[in-house]
Amino acid sequence: MSHGKLTDTENFASAAEIFRQLSDITRLRIFCLLCHREECVSAISELMEMNSPAVSHHLKQLRLSGLIVGRREGKEVFYKASDSDKAQTLHTATEKIMELCCVEEEPLTAGSQDYPDKTALAHSVHAYLLERIGERITIEELSRKFLVNPTTLKESFKAVYGNSLAAHIKEHRMEQAAYLLRQTTRTVSDIASAVGFSSQSRFSQAFCKTYGVLPVEYRKNPTDIIAPTLDE
Repeated sequence: MSHGKLTDTENFASAAEIFRQLSDITRLRIFCLLCHREECVSAISELMEMNSPAVSHHLKQLRLSGLIVGRREGKEVFYKASDSDKAQTLHTATEKIMELCCVEEEPLTAGSQDYPDKTALAHSVHAYLLERIGERITIEELSRKFLVNPTTLKESFKAVYGNSLAAHIKEHRMEQAAYLLRQTTRTVSDIASAVGFSSQSRFSQAFCKTYGVLPVEYRKNPTDIIAPTLDE
């Protein structure tokens, strides 16, 4: 670097201001998120587990620094990283620094994947839930796990599987419960717990709604009952 550039304090002051803006951990996380995709305030709030006013404050500072831009769509304003050399360079530098700071490489998880289309996202969420059929996992938890806003997650899943995420997984729970009733001697209460129900009575109601009979009746005559068709 030449002596002339070293004495150009105005440029150094501008650079220092940008680094000061990104010295806030939350602001840096928001900036990195918007470097990868466009999001609105409510979605960012859910992903960051923050209230909307706090997110709006960080967005305002990033916008004033020229690092992000916004566009209005109806009542919502969507934000993304600026296409400027400044923003793109900072993004690249941030990711490189984070790589250098990692003590060891962690295995790739679903939460760190990029999803090129809605089908890939839906299939990943579907597989994740089937592996945990006995757990009650909320949309918010899935949103944080897969780094996608709840609305996109629900719309992607429905577009691929034809019904809502909750309804589809409930059908899988009933299918698994029916299998356990046919193939095991486990109690109804135990089976209810195994497919994610904390209450045996609620499980029985859900099972009856799906198969038309209570679990104890199904166990006695499973071959007389037509199981609902479920697309995998």
